[in-house]
Amino acid sequence: MNVIGVDGLRKSFGKNVAVDGVSFEIQSGEIFGLLGPNGAGKSTTIGIMVGALDPDSGTVRISGKDPSDPQTRKLVGLAPQALAIYEELTAEENLRFFGGLYRLPSSNLNQRIDWSLDLAGLADRRKDLVRTFSGGMKRRLNIACALVHEPTVVFLDEPTVGVDPQSRNYIFDSVEKLRAQGTTILYTTHYMEEAQRLCDRIAIMDHGHILAIGTLDELIGKYGGDSLVIAELMSAPKDTSLFAGQIHDSTLRIPSATPFKEVARIAETGLEMSSLRVERPDIESVFLSLTGRSLRD
Repeated sequence: MNVIGVDGLRKSFGKNVAVDGVSFEIQSGEIFGLLGPNGAGKSTTIGIMVGALDPDSGTVRISGKDPSDPQTRKLVGLAPQALAIYEELTAEENLRFFGGLYRLPSSNLNQRIDWSLDLAGLADRRKDLVRTFSGGMKRRLNIACALVHEPTVVFLDEPTVGVDPQSRNYIFDSVEKLRAQGTTILYTTHYMEEAQRLCDRIAIMDHGHILAIGTLDELIGKYGGDSLVIAELMSAPKDTSLFAGQIHDSTLRIPSATPFKEVARIAETGLEMSSLRVERPDIESVFLSLTGRSLRD
């Protein structure tokens, strides 16, 4: 069942076309990754999806409704990349403020504050001012504030920027708990390993266009390229004709769509190896294949 439908979105700022004909659907209860280089159009797309920007053309529907409708906004939680929390308030006061914006009844609000603090791992710091928090704690509170009103759809925009490894893994666990509870999540990140771990499907965007959408396996199979077999040889072989152009000093590197057949071929030659490994293509391979390797400053 589609919870989010994006159809033909277009948005320009003067002569700059930020989003150009973007369409995709997000299924109920999935984590949908939106990846792209800086300037790809991700933030503009999200701004339209949450009702903060009006598109020049195209539509967004969340549970069949317009995102600019106040009733629709109650269904949506947004944790933006720029922290949307108040440092001179406590963690609990932040959650109470954001819950109050959605007019949650006092009894329900108290329960949601407790739940959100537990999810963020901040229950024991609920009375502390946010300005005393570490970067990871602030990020976790930022997510908690997006969840306090119990949305069914959550937008997480670069939720692990600048956090320590412990907070990062805690955020991963929290996101996976949300999915297990049936929450639909749109997740943007520049960290490819995050998308590979968390996302059920991934869309790769650049220059305002969606370049590809699919599961991790689908994208790797179509755009990831060959695997790479790397063998460190005990010594350079006398006869290199079997692996012409693939041996450099004592390192053998063989790109192949059937890497284990290459491993068997190496073994049949009797070459002595100190190590052998197969590097499979991953989402980073797909990303670079589609968006290029040039710097984006």
